[in-house]
Amino acid sequence: MKIAHIVCTYPPYYGGMGNVVFQTISHLSDLGHDVEVITPLYYHEEKKFEERREDIEVGEHIEKQEEMQDYGRRLKPSIQYGNAARLPQIGRELDGFDLVHLHYPFFGTANLVRKWKLKNPDKPLVITYHMDTRGPGWKGLIFKYYSKFWMPKILNSADAIMVSSFDYIESSDAVAVYRANPEKWHELPFGVDLDRFAPREKPKDLFEKIELSSELPTVLFVGGMDMAHHFKGVPVLLRALSKLKKNETPVQCILVGDGDLRADFEMQTKVSGLSGLVKFVGKVTNEELPEFYNLADLFVLPSVSQAEAFGMVLLESMASGVPVVASDLPGVRSVARDGGVLVRPNNTDDLTEAIYNYFAQDVDRDQFAREVRIVAKNKYNWTKITKNLDTIYQQLAKK
Repeated sequence: MKIAHIVCTYPPYYGGMGNVVFQTISHLSDLGHDVEVITPLYYHEEKKFEERREDIEVGEHIEKQEEMQDYGRRLKPSIQYGNAARLPQIGRELDGFDLVHLHYPFFGTANLVRKWKLKNPDKPLVITYHMDTRGPGWKGLIFKYYSKFWMPKILNSADAIMVSSFDYIESSDAVAVYRANPEKWHELPFGVDLDRFAPREKPKDLFEKIELSSELPTVLFVGGMDMAHHFKGVPVLLRALSKLKKNETPVQCILVGDGDLRADFEMQTKVSGLSGLVKFVGKVTNEELPEFYNLADLFVLPSVSQAEAFGMVLLESMASGVPVVASDLPGVRSVARDGGVLVRPNNTDDLTEAIYNYFAQDVDRDQFAREVRIVAKNKYNWTKITKNLDTIYQQLAKK
């Protein structure tokens, strides 16, 4: 079957949606499907791809990305802002595909896919509802209008809708659409690469490289630090670390990721007197990322809103044998409750207590590490998850 996945962000852009799509289509390809990802070619990516492959043109299919199958058909948007992009050519780009799979949200293009579906009612359309959209100020007003007016129309155009957990949808902006037609919805969690992310010996040379101690308790955060990821809750984590230090229980922290908010977070770190305990390492390569999980004793995802719907980083941490502390948010808790501790969102005291308790002397941390790895293997195996998705595809193709 020839299948198109449409997503607003895709590697090398760092983000959960794009990584989910890459893993999904890689496994679909292993099942024999002809798959492509249609995604914007953003201005900051264009130069990188020109440098990597001189023969790549805008919109051309990229066969290889650094010796790894890429599957991407990157189209130049007519307009773009942040992760939103309008791809006016999307209709003709979908000619020849047997099935289309849209990953929502995709502002600027999702409604164009809906219009394509209206013109092609016999072509199956699948939508994955990744998350609600939240934002400060005028962005929040736009998101609210879009969710009320356009989002239901887009979702109702689909033949099937995927969601990482029904727990999330029951509390989401899409709950009315879900309850009106629940038989169309399918709970399909995301998976994790169990070979890439696995328990390994701590790389002490990496501790030396980033100038942290291999003897101190270490927590890890992985996530974007731009406005699109403002909900990740880094300030809450930094406040908790400051409280731990004041209570004479210092815990060091590694933050992986980058963005225009990083400078603010670094200033908060300096003002709080945490410079010797907190390291911002920026973006790391795909090869380096598993090593950073292996550095950690505990992973923290302190998200503050429902814009965090699942948390792929939780799976990567659990697969690496690293327990998690995460905010008690719909969707996130469906993952974290099996792999660690839940805390109230945006609650510094809760987060401080959870980190402190984990490093208490009577905690069997080795047993925790073994248990979270087992959960990752049993519940979040990409091969099994993709086969379930393929079954849904086959059923739609027969209708």
